[in-house]
Amino acid sequence: RLFRSQNLGLPAGGPEVNPDADILVKTTEVLRNMIYARSRALDRLGVVVLDEVHYLADRFRGAVWEEVIVHLAARTAIVALSATVSNAEEFGAWLSEVRGDTRVIVSEHRPVPLWPHVLVREGLYDLYAPGVDPSDPGPNPRLNPELEAIPRRQRHEAEPFSKHGRRNGGGGSRPRPRRSPPRFAVVDVLDQQGLLPAIVFVFSRQGCDDAVDQVRAAGMVLTTEAERAQIAAIVDARCAGLPPEDLGALGFAHWRDHLEAGIAAHHAGMIPLFKEVVEELFAAGLIKVVYATETLALGINMPARSVVLEKLVKWDGTGHKDLTPGEYTQLTGRAGRRGIDIEGHAIVVEHPGFDASQLGRLASRRTYPLVSSFHPSYNMAVNLVASSGVTRARELLEMSFAQFQADQGVVGKARRVRELDASLQGFRDALACDKGDFLEYAGLREKLSRAQKSAQRARGQARREATAELLAGLQRGDVVRVRAGRRSGFAVVVQPDADPHAPRPAVVGEGGRQFRLSVADLHHGLDVAGRLTVPRKLDYRSARSRKELAAVLESRRLEFRDAVGATRGKQHGKRAGEGSDAQIEELRARIRAHPCHQCPDREAHARWAERYFQTLRDKDRLAGEISRATGSIAAVFDRRCTVLRRLGYLAGEGEDTHVTALGQAMRTLYSENDIVIAECLREGLWSKLNPPALAAVVSSLLYSGRREDETKTPRIPGGSNGVLGVALRDTQRVWSRIDDLHTEHRLPSLPAPHWGIVSAVHGWAQGKSLDVVLDGTEIAPGDMVRWCKQVIDALDQIAESALDPALQERARQGVTAMRRGVVAY
Repeated sequence: RLFRSQNLGLPAGGPEVNPDADILVKTTEVLRNMIYARSRALDRLGVVVLDEVHYLADRFRGAVWEEVIVHLAARTAIVALSATVSNAEEFGAWLSEVRGDTRVIVSEHRPVPLWPHVLVREGLYDLYAPGVDPSDPGPNPRLNPELEAIPRRQRHEAEPFSKHGRRNGGGGSRPRPRRSPPRFAVVDVLDQQGLLPAIVFVFSRQGCDDAVDQVRAAGMVLTTEAERAQIAAIVDARCAGLPPEDLGALGFAHWRDHLEAGIAAHHAGMIPLFKEVVEELFAAGLIKVVYATETLALGINMPARSVVLEKLVKWDGTGHKDLTPGEYTQLTGRAGRRGIDIEGHAIVVEHPGFDASQLGRLASRRTYPLVSSFHPSYNMAVNLVASSGVTRARELLEMSFAQFQADQGVVGKARRVRELDASLQGFRDALACDKGDFLEYAGLREKLSRAQKSAQRARGQARREATAELLAGLQRGDVVRVRAGRRSGFAVVVQPDADPHAPRPAVVGEGGRQFRLSVADLHHGLDVAGRLTVPRKLDYRSARSRKELAAVLESRRLEFRDAVGATRGKQHGKRAGEGSDAQIEELRARIRAHPCHQCPDREAHARWAERYFQTLRDKDRLAGEISRATGSIAAVFDRRCTVLRRLGYLAGEGEDTHVTALGQAMRTLYSENDIVIAECLREGLWSKLNPPALAAVVSSLLYSGRREDETKTPRIPGGSNGVLGVALRDTQRVWSRIDDLHTEHRLPSLPAPHWGIVSAVHGWAQGKSLDVVLDGTEIAPGDMVRWCKQVIDALDQIAESALDPALQERARQGVTAMRRGVVAY
């Protein structure tokens, strides 16, 4: 049956189009909100199709998918689709429990056969031996003997000859490590073998951009003149609405040149429009090679003839780890276009550490189990209590897929907890002390240790901030002394750097060395010793000029040394961690006053206490995992309700529990930090903020920083004592109070406020251009757009939930100010 446009509705995001149509395309979040609001439109809802249902495992959005499945009326049928879920039977069993009769339909047939290959410097090789069926290779398939012979041949060729012409059996030279083929050579082989278009997966954004630049720099052009004209026309038409002042910040000309050559990147650091243009051109066969991160493998319809993996390891945020069979399946699933290709090709490029047998195991185990990421939030709690009551809410939560999976995996952990309990009893016996309760005493020592570490971290952060401020304030001609380290000694500033995040002024040091100073060089401190006159036309890149300047510096060395001695200790601001110091002194006093402090066997007991507390931490971790498993979902809900009662969002006990006026306002806050936002609104902490400042402070509760953010000191518009700076510190204080409640009630910590994007969001809401707000930051344009859209969503929610009409209006003004240019697309 053919459905025409009048039968289709797109009411999610932007103006509504046919909201009463027979078929509506919605996000799961919109449908979830309709369920909680008891929308009358649900009365005639017959079927919900959940496409790409494996998003249920997504850390941030997955819980919404389960909410929809569990809470939809029984009369509404659900069709769940996925091309990658390997535990479909388990998922189907859960659906049968919560929805009733369910049919699981699994097709193992791949319309386009997939052939695995390995690309080495010697050429392209099949992975499997002749005769092995790649669609069903079995658990331990035979590998291509020619492929296996390459590293053996290299080792053989590297063995040195003896003077008698025989190869030595030991010692001598080692084989050179195998290197990856150059990226342009990989593309050249794919082109010659007729394996384009291809998606090449690179597990970093920078790696994708570098790959495109390298291939283009090698002079590769994969398009015809007619294709280049077609690409240019599409790009110009699609990007005509972008403000001209933003094009430079987006690297538009550079990007367009690569596209015309048939080469593109695709990753989350790009703005959505650029990614969509790449997808459109690739689908049209105009782009021949796309370098992409793994996010492209989820939810985007971009099949290719070939998929290439540059490595079988990836960075997961904490370290490098091997790809799992499921990840390999997900990535290579893009190879082979139905109706176009008779076969698809999955190619792994040889790289250091590559093991053909490991690849054989990956390629033969096509698994991608669906694992629930469900957890009840505060918003979910108030909505469930409001719509269903406490008892029914607990029943609904116990029906989640997370609970279904968790109930099956606690036996081994429970056994280990019993073993640790026995160990703890033994440690308690060893801690018996005639002087008093040694566990109490040891607990005070543990608290002291934690407080000292916390104070040390606070002092380190304050020291880094003060050092960054000092570096950013240095002027040309300032003479500084680095107290210790590889940069130690006197130096004169020749090129200031006022970057508030990570200043790196250029200096000339003793002996004419030229280098840049950074916060990382100054762990032991920096002193400003005085000034030198630096000639206006000095070329500090000239060795002769540097030596002349160093000679002047040396001639006044004693003067500068005396100046440092006179000012040392006066250049530091308020000492950080004063409150922590008071707590530390109080703990020390309590420790000294405790009877066990005088025990002659105190340190022997203390060693047993260290073992006790480490074992207790291990036991608590396992017990927490069991608690989060067996009946855990409802238990977490109960604990969240306890916090909500304490804060005034719920009132009453048991079945008398009801949502207060504060709680009703919270029902429309869907952020991961929903309770922190609600508390800031309740306390009126943001009531004095103008729209840009409101957007900026909201961003601190949404943004999750990347690794490179940790070494930078964020700049706060108006300064740390300005209106925004005070609001940020007040928000941090609220988060800290909520975090204490979470510790008390055994709830996981909420994401801590992060100021890394505050300045950029503030500038964007003020109307500044994209290149201005991103200048001096490491924020990618695509990230900026994504975070701005999240800020807009949060401001929309605040405009609806805030009890202060003036703040509601400023939130709406913030939405208008933020939704412009590339963000509005």
